Amino acid sequence: MATIIDGKELAKKIRKELKVECDELKSKGINPKLAVIMVGDNPASKVYVRNKSRACEEIGIEYEEHLLSDETTQEELIDLIKKLNEDKSINGILLQSPVPEHLNINQAFKTITYRKDVDGFTPSSVGKLCIGEDTFISCTPYGVMKMFEEYNIDLTGKDVVILGRSNIVGKPLIQCCLSKNATVTVCHSKTKNLKEHTKRADVVISAIGKAKFVTKDMVKPGVVIIDVGINRNEDGKLVGDVDFKEVEPIASYITPVPGGVGPMTIAMLMNNVIKAAKEQNDENTMF
Repeated sequence: MATIIDGKELAKKIRKELKVECDELKSKGINPKLAVIMVGDNPASKVYVRNKSRACEEIGIEYEEHLLSDETTQEELIDLIKKLNEDKSINGILLQSPVPEHLNINQAFKTITYRKDVDGFTPSSVGKLCIGEDTFISCTPYGVMKMFEEYNIDLTGKDVVILGRSNIVGKPLIQCCLSKNATVTVCHSKTKNLKEHTKRADVVISAIGKAKFVTKDMVKPGVVIIDVGINRNEDGKLVGDVDFKEVEPIASYITPVPGGVGPMTIAMLMNNVIKAAKEQNDENTMF
């Protein structure tokens, strides 16, 4: 039976530590603050934004919300981001995705100053990650790496297979795992003989958004399974990319859905906001 990697408990522990750090900053007159921009009326986005607001409140991070209509133009969105860039009271800027189709989200991300890029999505942040410089790491990959650290899962020399190549999860995870001396393979919709890759993997990280896609015949005994997927089955129940009941008996470690990677994503966002507040108030930093 696998050890369950409890992201909910680990996130709770991290939030407690961050509250202490936040209180220390406030005692020095530094008030960490996050600004969130949401364009449109996406129900899932509303849930994510509400969870981020609650996490801020728990830790003591000030929170500012900008809810824009579906008719918001690219120019209006860019102007708001530039305004927040200039606002010294704001330490972190988060643009909630998705945005309406008429908007260019990549251009918007590029507009966010790297010093406030707490989502780790700007080209500067991604580039710094690739060359091993201090930067903001995209929150979900960062959460995954914290899980490895907490459960003493050493990636050195391990074969890590990542399913999915998104800019938000898959691509940053490549660099994160390489930095821990893993041998990394990335699989995607065009990969041939997918099972051959997953069967030899010591670690499988799935982030493709296909319910119960990874089954026991795709992995070897003792595999470490990190399930980033969030899907709803025919009953409306949240499930991951991995068939948990099938795979858990043969894995050494596995994350559940819900209660695995999800809570860690928000915890690491909070971590990045605190980091940003520290960096912006340290005159000696080169970050």
